[in-house]
Amino acid sequence: MKKILLFCSITILLISCDDLLKEKPQALAVETFYNTAGEVEAGVAAIYNPLRSIFAAEYISLLETLSDFMEGRASWENAGLYDVVLNTQNSTRSQSAWTNFYLSVRNANLIIQNVPNGEILNDNEKNMYIGEAKFLRALTYFHLVRNWGAIPLRTEENFNEFNVPRSPVEDVYELIIFDLQAAESGLPDAPTVSGHPSKWSAKALLADVYFYLGQYDNAISKSDEVIKSGKYSLVEVSEPEDFENLFGAAITNSSEEIFYIKYNNERPWNYPRYLHGVGVPYVGYDGYYAVTSNENYTQNENWNNNDLRKIYGWYPYDGHDPGTILCKKFNDYGSLTPSNDYPLYRYADLLLIHAEASCRANNSPTASGMEALNKVRRRAYGYPSNVESPVDFDIADYTVDSFVELCIQERGYETLAEGKRWLDIRRLGKDKAREIIQQMRGVNIHDGKFLFPIPINEYEYNEAITDQNPGY
Repeated sequence: MKKILLFCSITILLISCDDLLKEKPQALAVETFYNTAGEVEAGVAAIYNPLRSIFAAEYISLLETLSDFMEGRASWENAGLYDVVLNTQNSTRSQSAWTNFYLSVRNANLIIQNVPNGEILNDNEKNMYIGEAKFLRALTYFHLVRNWGAIPLRTEENFNEFNVPRSPVEDVYELIIFDLQAAESGLPDAPTVSGHPSKWSAKALLADVYFYLGQYDNAISKSDEVIKSGKYSLVEVSEPEDFENLFGAAITNSSEEIFYIKYNNERPWNYPRYLHGVGVPYVGYDGYYAVTSNENYTQNENWNNNDLRKIYGWYPYDGHDPGTILCKKFNDYGSLTPSNDYPLYRYADLLLIHAEASCRANNSPTASGMEALNKVRRRAYGYPSNVESPVDFDIADYTVDSFVELCIQERGYETLAEGKRWLDIRRLGKDKAREIIQQMRGVNIHDGKFLFPIPINEYEYNEAITDQNPGY
């Protein structure tokens, strides 16, 4: 089958060559393009475009339908790993993310390969652009390896090769860490443009990578660097609607932003469409009503009703199962083109990483970890984040296991609808993930359903891939 497809592709290419030769050149040669700052910035922008498409809607929605807080409705019902129909090799939702992730990798590789050869930019400028490309490549591979496992590792050395085998997970993480260490040294102290990374963005992502790998000492070190830099702070909240200053569409930047994917009215963030229903006041259009929750779910029943995150995050919605609630965390009142930004890394993420990692590394809750967790907790209940409050957790009340459970719970509340919960659950291992999902949904996750399938457009055309993820 693969050979037949390859033969057809070659035939089409040969037929097209005559027409191509008649056309005038449509682009500059690579070796003459990556010279000026404007040219390189155009190349860097090409890395972001596929990422904006990925995080715009379906990828985050897919991850949320797998979590213990939310689920899919209609065509999105169990649209993730539990479904044996939607999640076959023909699954367009996961395949679309895969394709765009690798397009982003390709465009990053072009920068990494060609910018060093430019003759106009100085070394500092080159290192900055290469650092940005490596940061984005690392970010992309971090999502790929967690969702698909062993994957083709395409770098500046082999990205023009068509048949690339799957690399072991360990090799993928080795490249991710290498890229982020290079990004730390090459990126500027502050973003050159809103929505672009700084060296602190690289440190935050590196902390998350170490955290996911269970390298807790390293996760503490990197998260601590960001925390102690003094460059970020929690957006203070005294009532539910104050969260608009963090998640609202009108906010361009906040003190909490470490690295966000940016959207605007011309390039809208369509994810709110999936969260909202028909005829609701939080958006100026009929939502897709695709990702829902229920007030009777265990996670929601256990969530304190005085938590402002819960009050701000949910609203009741009629017309489906009794108790249905939808998420209004991201809304754009009256707008037909939601322009909210996607908070990929914010200061609260770093505080929560530090809290859990410090406990795991020291085999005991720590004062710094408890304070990091309490800062997020205080803000959630409307108290100043840097001052002791009546809702503070007491370190004396917790063991290693109970404190880790507490951190996981608070991370779930804090990152509601941000597409992070499922990856958090998977990080805990199959047994724990299965336990959490079983408790909430009464569903047992099969061993073969913890990864997405290698998409058919890769599996059928890349002859170096001879195996599919188990369960597909």
